Amino acid sequence: MKRTKIGGLFIILALVGSLLAACGQKESSSATTTPAASAKATDAAKAADLSGKKIALVMQFNTGTFSSQYVEGVKEQVEKLGGKVTVFVADTDLAKMSSNLDAAINQKFDGILIDHGTAEALEAGVKKALEKKIPVVSFDSILTVPGVTSLEQGDQKMAEATLEQLAKDAGGKGNIVKVWVAGFAPMERRQLAYQAFQKKYPDIKEVAAFGTAKDPALDTQTQMEAILKKYPNKGDITAVWTAWDEFAKGASRAIQQAGRTEIKVYGIDLSDEDLQLLQDPKSPWVASAAVDPKDIGRVQVRYLYQKLHGDQTPEKVVLEPVYVSRDQLPKDKQVNTTQLSEYVKGWGGSQQGYTDWLKAAEKK
Repeated sequence: MKRTKIGGLFIILALVGSLLAACGQKESSSATTTPAASAKATDAAKAADLSGKKIALVMQFNTGTFSSQYVEGVKEQVEKLGGKVTVFVADTDLAKMSSNLDAAINQKFDGILIDHGTAEALEAGVKKALEKKIPVVSFDSILTVPGVTSLEQGDQKMAEATLEQLAKDAGGKGNIVKVWVAGFAPMERRQLAYQAFQKKYPDIKEVAAFGTAKDPALDTQTQMEAILKKYPNKGDITAVWTAWDEFAKGASRAIQQAGRTEIKVYGIDLSDEDLQLLQDPKSPWVASAAVDPKDIGRVQVRYLYQKLHGDQTPEKVVLEPVYVSRDQLPKDKQVNTTQLSEYVKGWGGSQQGYTDWLKAAEKK
């Protein structure tokens, strides 16, 4: 897949401008691309803030550097607007996540952010929060409760981008390993793209598939080591496709330590630590597709900000991903996600819009 088809700017930052400009007006149920923020948007931003507000971030898990940078984005945005964040982490235990949501409601937080989780675990608590006039914005959760704005990444696009590049590099044939785990909304969406990929490329055979959300990087490394022993010859495995950056880390370490440099790894999601591996010429991880994790947190907070202000917000927002490959990155210095926009078109496309929006919001 050509990068021009999957790159581009975040849909969302243009959106934030239009949402602020439309304060008090009725919004459609989903987000669409719109012009940049207007003077009216600035006035709306001046009218509200999070000063003294207590915000709860209820997470299913906080594993790896992608999640860490997402939390950084949430905290940065809330704190700059005068609020305070408390993070509740369930360590992948959905019952605990449900209890944490109830705790946030009972402790009378002013707003609730949700990261991952399922409708079964969260819907009752979310409805309770809304009944108590506590606004809710979710990320990567399967929630369809009226009044909740749900954010997600362009998961199928991310999977399609990396899988198409894998197919291109492999010449449309070969044996691959898939690292993926069921039960998570983004994973299920990525699996849809993988199933379409299998139909499109019948000469690319899946020889192994595994994945777990518990200690994902370490578990992937251990299982990948076993698979490499089962397929010891060059050509036995062409590539590894991973549906999460934690999986890509583990697979890459196993492959590199085994000296199987002919096997390429393609991933999804990107953090500062991931970029170090992607830039390392000895690493098998050659490409990934992602949305800036800090921007996800910032954007999620901005929608909560709007809800606290009484604005109407869309029910669903899809964040546009960017494809990043090693050949786009400099060879003479290490870069991080903040600097990545200098080398990859579309990455951090929200940053200027974020800066303008924040300045307007702070001029109360």
